[in-house]
This record gives sequence, C-alpha cells and structure tokens, in this order.
Amino acid sequence: MSDGEWHRLHPLTPLLRGGLFLLVMIGVLVANLRERLFEIFLPMFTDLPPGVMPPDPVDFLFANNLLLIAAGVAVVVLLILLGAFRLSWRFHTLRIGDDVEVRSGVLFRTHRRAPLDRVQGVNLTRPMVARLLGLAKLEVVGAGLDANVKLEYLSAKDADALRSDILRLASGRRLAEAGSDVGPDAVAGASFARATAAAVGSGIHGLVEGEDFSDAEPESIVRIPLGRLVASRVLSGSMFWLLGLVAAIVVAASISTVWLLFTVVPTFLAYGAYYVRSIARGLRYSIAPTADGVRVTFGLFTTISEVVPPGRVHAIEVRQPLLWRPFGWWSVSINRLSGRSSTDSSTDQLAAVLPVGTRDDVERVLRILAPTLPVDGWSRVIQDGMLGPAEDDPYITTPRRARLLRPLSWRRNGALLTSDALFLRRGWIWRSLSVFPLARLQSIGLHQGPLARATRTARLAAHVIAGTVQTSVGVVDRDAAMTLMEDTARATVAAAAEDRTHRWAG
Repeated sequence: MSDGEWHRLHPLTPLLRGGLFLLVMIGVLVANLRERLFEIFLPMFTDLPPGVMPPDPVDFLFANNLLLIAAGVAVVVLLILLGAFRLSWRFHTLRIGDDVEVRSGVLFRTHRRAPLDRVQGVNLTRPMVARLLGLAKLEVVGAGLDANVKLEYLSAKDADALRSDILRLASGRRLAEAGSDVGPDAVAGASFARATAAAVGSGIHGLVEGEDFSDAEPESIVRIPLGRLVASRVLSGSMFWLLGLVAAIVVAASISTVWLLFTVVPTFLAYGAYYVRSIARGLRYSIAPTADGVRVTFGLFTTISEVVPPGRVHAIEVRQPLLWRPFGWWSVSINRLSGRSSTDSSTDQLAAVLPVGTRDDVERVLRILAPTLPVDGWSRVIQDGMLGPAEDDPYITTPRRARLLRPLSWRRNGALLTSDALFLRRGWIWRSLSVFPLARLQSIGLHQGPLARATRTARLAAHVIAGTVQTSVGVVDRDAAMTLMEDTARATVAAAAEDRTHRWAG
C-alpha cells in the first residue's frame, strides 16, 4: 500500500458489501418455503385440514420432477453471485502516493481521488458486523461537496495505522523525514507531491506486515456517566412530544381503542427506537486532543472515530434545553467540512462533539476546539455567553421598543465581537451560544423585514459552511448591528490574513 502501486482491500470486503443482498435473497426464499420449513422444524403446527395452507413451491417441484433442475439453477445463481462479488473485489483497488485514490466498478468504473494537501480529516468507522470480523472502514474527508474517498474495508489494525499516517502526511509532519532520506538537493527541487510520495514510501511500508504507526488512544477529557446519558435523552425536547402523545391516548382511549393499534403502537416503537439509538450512540464516548486534531469517538454497536484537524472547525454551538437547566447540563455541536453530500443523513451524527456535559466539561471541550481564543476570555464566554446576561453585559441586545417581539428572551438575545470570534446568544427557554472563529467566517449579513424596519431592528447572520449550528440572531438594534457588521468584516479580513491553522503543522 505504500509503494505507489495499486493494491486491493481486505478479501472479506465483498462479504460485507454484498451481504445485504444475500440476506434479501435468503428472506425471499424463506418467505416462499415457510410451509415446508414449518413441516420440517415445527410439525405440530402443520396438522391442519387440507386446503388451509396455500400451495408450497417445493410440492410443485416434487410433483413435476423439477427438484434437481431447481437445485442446479440455485447453485448456478449462487456461483454467479460469488463470482460477481469476487470480480468486484478485484476491481476495487487502493493507491497511496501523491493522492489517496480508490478505483471501483466492473462495467461502470469510478475513480475517486483526495489530494493529500486537501485532506480535511480521516474518519474511522467500525460497524457491528465488521467489528466481529476484525474489520473497519476509513473515510478520507475532502475539501468539497461529496468529495470523500471511502476505503472499505481494511483490517482494524491496518485502518488505525493508515489513518494516522494519512493525517501526518497531510499535515506535512513527515516531509522533513522524507528529505533526510532523498538528500538535500532532491528535496530542494521537489514539489509537495513528490516529497509526500517519498514520505509515504519511507513511512508506512510496514503496514501490510502489520507494523502499527498509530498513536496510542488518548485519554478522554470528558467522562459521561451512564445515568446522566440516559436521563439527558429522556429529558430531551422529544419528551414534550411524548407527553403530548400520552395525553392524547388517555383522552382518546375512552372513545375508541381500535385506532390505537395502528397509530399509537408504531409511534411508541419509533420513540423507543430513537431513545435506544441515541443512548447507544453516546456510549463509549471520548474526546481528546491529539497531534493530528481533536479525536471524537462514540457508538456502542457501530463505533465511529473522527479526527477534526486544527482550523477545520467553522462554528461551535453550546445548547441547553429547558429540562437540563436544573442539572447544569449542556451539549456542544460544530460545523466543519465533512465532504459529504447535503442529502447524507450521517452528517448530523458527526456534528455533536459533546452529547451532554457539565459546565466544566463544556469549557474543556471549547478549549480544544478553539485553541486560538485567549485563555483569559473564557470566563466571560461562560459567564456572559452561556449563563448571561450579567450586570455589565457586553452584548448588543434587543432594544426596549422591540421587547414584544422577544417577550422572554429580549435580554439574552444579542451579539458580541471580540478580537478572535463572533458570539451570537439567544433563547431563554432553550439557551444557546454560537461561536464563529473570525478566520473561518465567510461573510456576515443583515436582514430586515417590514416589522423589523418599523421597530428599527435587524437580523444578524453569520455565513459559514452548512451544519446544525444556528447562524443568526434576530431583533437586535439596527444601528448597533450595522456597526457590528462593519467591524466584523474588517476583523475577519485581518484574522484570515494572519491565520495559519488551516495549514496544520506544515
């Protein structure tokens, strides 16, 4: 995998990628042969009057002496499927050189490429079935929409080592080592791509033999007790909908019970599946700073490990639902380049970097996600942004003339510009604080509707890459917002000119 040549993935890849199709085929066979299976394994249930059970396909084959032909056809179909899976595996190849490249497809070929200097991160996913087989898949995150390159599947040990080396190569951390091997004259005239190829050749040539270059798993800076995780899911916003559903059932049960079987039961099953899935996703959670970025790992059945490199966080949001307030719990989510399409539902699950935590947990997470923010300013972030407003509130807020538009949250509703970030604060029932590092901010805008013009207010919006973070705050004083917008525009240009975090360690 390290010599610039094409190599194949793990031999069990066809089993995992084509296993779903085989399960569907087996399900179809079982559905058609259910009576015969009952007769073989549960004969006590087959003592029924003639004509009760529908005709069995096996009886038809026996009656027409077609059993051998059917068996032969089944064997031929199975061999064709195995041959197709094998052929697909042979045409699914990987190369690591100047870029991370994957070619796949037999009739319709696909070639995906991620230049190393454009890599945004590498995600490691271990689905439950793959974990049982000791396999994992990598997803190299590219800088663009639907730009990811997927490597599925590799052995778990090789996947860990390969992820670590791709991150190091992308950060330029091994270029100096490559230069010491190829000589100073060659390095002086070598391009980034050639130096990277030399680093690959000298850095991960032992991957196939099992040599592991990956760093030790870092210790998490946050621990989430199981009781807190379960309680936070139960006390989430969906609890209001569940309580409303229970109230509707109590009222409607006295009128009719037939419709409950077809509407309420599936709804409760959906809620149960949601709670189980969200709790399982929060188990085995860890977050820790590493040399390659912030590593976030979560998931009980399917384990996902994502490395968010420095400078790739475009927005951060701290949230607190109403029912979490007595316990002092918060959650943290981010917007970052994911390389996925806008229709990919798995993007949202990678956005929550802290499912639930205390105030101290939030502060630790914010420090590693936004290390460029000044240390002495974190107390103001917590006091004024998360818990505020304080008496000497530095935020511009909703003016008194527009209180009716924000009757509960007019004091919390506001924005603040510092030398490093833009802060947007909102909500009294559901508190939230959005943090936008100025070096990552794309633009900023003001919006006014008829009602806002009448009250001389405006909505301030920060423009960053799409994600779950709320990027605007409304009903702030128009004149103050215009001044803030102009100051933010100038500060953003200056911050982007001085920023070097997008270069990683290079």
